[in-house]
Amino acid sequence: MLITLPDNSKKELEDAASIADLAATIGAGLAKAALAGKVNGQLKDLTHPLQSGDQVEIITAKSSEALDLLRHSTAHIMAEAIQELFPGTLFGIGPSIEDGFYYDIQAPAQLSTDDFAAIEAKMAESIAASRSFERRELSLEEARVLFQDQPLKLELLEELPSDEVISVYQLGNFCDLCRGPHLPSTATVKAFRLTKLAGAYWRGDNSRPMLQRIYGTASFSTGDLDAYLMRIEEAEKRDHRRLGRELGIYVQDERAGVGLPLYQPNGARIIRILQEWLRQDLYRRGYQEVITPHIYNADVWKQSGHYYFYHDNMYFFEVDESEEKDRSKLTEYAVKPMNCPGHVLLYDAELRSYRDLPLRFFEFGTVYRHEMSGVVHGLLRARGFTQDDAHIFCMQDQVVDEVLAMLDLVDHIMSTFDFSYSAEISTRPEKSIGDDAKWEHATESLKEACRRHGLEYDINEGDGAFYGPKIDIKVKDAIGRTWQCSTIQVDFNFPERFNLSYRTSENSEEQPWMLHRAIFGSIERFLGILIEHYAGALPLWLAPIQVAVIPIADRHLDYAYEVKRELEAVGGRVEVYNQNEPMRAKIAKAQSAKIPYMLVVGDKELESKSVGVRERTEGDLGARPLDDFVTTIADARI
Repeated sequence: MLITLPDNSKKELEDAASIADLAATIGAGLAKAALAGKVNGQLKDLTHPLQSGDQVEIITAKSSEALDLLRHSTAHIMAEAIQELFPGTLFGIGPSIEDGFYYDIQAPAQLSTDDFAAIEAKMAESIAASRSFERRELSLEEARVLFQDQPLKLELLEELPSDEVISVYQLGNFCDLCRGPHLPSTATVKAFRLTKLAGAYWRGDNSRPMLQRIYGTASFSTGDLDAYLMRIEEAEKRDHRRLGRELGIYVQDERAGVGLPLYQPNGARIIRILQEWLRQDLYRRGYQEVITPHIYNADVWKQSGHYYFYHDNMYFFEVDESEEKDRSKLTEYAVKPMNCPGHVLLYDAELRSYRDLPLRFFEFGTVYRHEMSGVVHGLLRARGFTQDDAHIFCMQDQVVDEVLAMLDLVDHIMSTFDFSYSAEISTRPEKSIGDDAKWEHATESLKEACRRHGLEYDINEGDGAFYGPKIDIKVKDAIGRTWQCSTIQVDFNFPERFNLSYRTSENSEEQPWMLHRAIFGSIERFLGILIEHYAGALPLWLAPIQVAVIPIADRHLDYAYEVKRELEAVGGRVEVYNQNEPMRAKIAKAQSAKIPYMLVVGDKELESKSVGVRERTEGDLGARPLDDFVTTIADARI
């Protein structure tokens, strides 16, 4: 049979030859390095039999898929060790994730991090034994028998069609439901570490049992593992949940509800600065600000389709709007999970002409979504959050220019915060609306805008929204982590469902094109990313308190407040540390609050109308005239 390699060359093999056989015919070095194969775009085990005409790529440790493969296999090694050490453990799911892997378990007794050493030792035994991951395929009934003592697995099985062929992987005495593939041998794992233990509701549902989630990571070398663990340690120092509390930015109080952050004065100030900075920029770019309700009659959500497709993620309630208070005449409302309907209704409130387009509405709109409590994570995943939302209504031939302008805005914002970023275009999924011509034009418009902007992009086939293709922007922070932020989407759904139109130059009626875009995405999420990116030390222009004025003695308080007034006159945000504490303690307090500047004032400064300047990272910068420092603060505004 003939096999096609990535360079389009052909390789002739015996019938039923495997991926491993193919690697061996190419070379002994590749045969030794091979971990798996990609057959017609699908990852497969080395033992997978090939068929004539297959296109095959050999996966090695240098391949982009290799780390995911390694970590998934290490998760199974960990699960095998747990089963050996703690018989009777129930297993949930155990996927690889961006920085490692985890397994959700329910052990006969609660585990602690003290158990990690024993688990790691047992894992090391499995690795030293160089055992294979054995794949089997079973009928649904056979799988039910195999997992009769694993109720969590049985629940997963019940969601599969009755004629589904089930694949399982055996490692020693541990067997798991798994699509695979896996490493050829446990010996391929060179470096691993269990990292933390957390609680996780089964299936992310707080009405279900609380399981224990054991996290770990694995790398192809001890050097890579050490570097990763150092990044993890740094990430923990930057955790926005801890810093947010310590810096007086926000708190979470379960009495308010899960995933509903409460902003303290510092947090509220940062958010208002971010919003006003972006607001002024959007005005200059031709946007118009609107404000829409937080709740809508359920009929709006039925017309938009959210009532049927997004119902479980929304909050509904009923209102008695009858004068006689007839409970049988209740009207259903919903809290908005997105801002789109309000902007569509505003567009539809007037007759529109081609001369009105493009029409750019923006809003800092707070929305609420019923996220499972198990996935809520500080500001990064909340139930209540504010989007810097905008919707652009335009003609078909304006789409490229509008997307190009959005990419310019993305570049402006990301460069302001020293983020490098990349783009990914998601194309038409299997289930979608809109005709082929619209999808093709929309997708090509996104690509053309990226090309004209000089922005390289990856293609994420079939991962667009049902209503149109999109560009996702992923930023890389100071310690190399990637975050999903901005999104630009084309929408065929709303203009069609709400029968939007505009009058053309030929006096006919046409349906406008609608573009969604959010650059921060969720302001809460963006703030959380900024806190971790800067380790809490926000830039001078964004810091909630820019200057702490520290009088040496009480007789210097009047001058300290004079300094405060002069700085506030140019927009500075200033606090006077008037507490009866040693100056050293006041400096340490300002330093821990990550305030950019500390101004020490005493007799010399009072006499010369100067300030002793300390910067949070550079330390003592010496004395400067007050007027000179006032200019520094005035220039800090963006």
